Formats: sequence, structure tokens, C-alpha cells
Amino acid sequence: MENMETKKGMTLIVRTVTSWLKGFIFLYGVYIVFTGHLSPGGGFAGGVIIACTFVLVTLAFGKEVALGKMGKLLASELDSLGAIIFAGIALLGYTGGVFFRNFIQMNHPAPPFRIFSAGTILLSNIGIGMKVGASLFMVFIILAVLRVIPGKEREMKMVQKKEELPPLPIRGQGDPPLKKGD
Repeated sequence: MENMETKKGMTLIVRTVTSWLKGFIFLYGVYIVFTGHLSPGGGFAGGVIIACTFVLVTLAFGKEVALGKMGKLLASELDSLGAIIFAGIALLGYTGGVFFRNFIQMNHPAPPFRIFSAGTILLSNIGIGMKVGASLFMVFIILAVLRVIPGKEREMKMVQKKEELPPLPIRGQGDPPLKKGD
């Protein structure tokens, strides 16, 4: 039987369910990114769902496992690549004389309600999905690694180990109500 103190992450049930669902959640996020021009969704919503996949893996298995799947460097590269794709599509519109011109749809019209019917919107959604997914995962990892907590004098203290966390105040029934600013 494994000891919960030595094992990172959550219980065996949570880890098992997470290992079953993480691929489906990731694929659903990719589906939302790729069909955002045909139905509600798009790059932002799909990117959030993709980031939630890695957040779920972090919570279930620990940050070491999640960083093994998508490290800080890879997340930073995907974040930058998403921004470059989006900015590149916007600037390529200048070839038609207008910023963000849908140059693919103008030159190669497709039948409506197909995956490539929106021209540059699909490519923009892919760039936004990469940017949002990688950025949200990095924000979560930074907060999980640093464990930023407020100090007594409204200053922030970064905590690396669980032992460094201050004890939580325990309030009883006879305690006076909290004042604004407490």
C-alpha cells in the first residue's frame, strides 16, 4: 500500500479517473479550437479547455508529472508561437491592402459550413488557442510552484515548502466579526 505522504498528487481514484479523461478533455479543447468558426467556441474557449487538461494533471499527479508533459520551455515556446501566428495572419492581410483581411477566403472560396470555409479565422483560432492554453498553464504552474501568500503587513511572501506556510487562524463562535481590511 502506498503512503500518501511520499506519493505526490491525489488519491488513487482521482489519478485513475484523470488518466482516463485527460486525453478526451484535451481532444475536446482541440475540437473547440478547430470548429470555433462554425459553432460557439473558438481559440479562447478551446485554449482554456486545453489548459484545464494540464491543470487537472497537475492537481491529480503533482507538478513534476505535469511539467514532464509540458515543461516551462515548451509552454513558453507555444505561447510565443501562438502570438506570432496571430500577428502574422493580421499582418498578411496587408497583402490585400487591409489589416486582418481574410486573404484565404478572398482567393480560395470554400463552401459554407466546412472546416476551411472561414479562411484565416481558423488559423487565428489555432494561434489564439495555443497562446491561451500555454499562458494559462504557465500562470497556474507559477502559482503552484511559488505558493504566493499575503503577509501580515500586506507584503507578499513566496513559499517553496509546505512547512513554511503560516498556520491558518481559527475563529470561534465568541470571536468578534471581522472588520473591513482584516
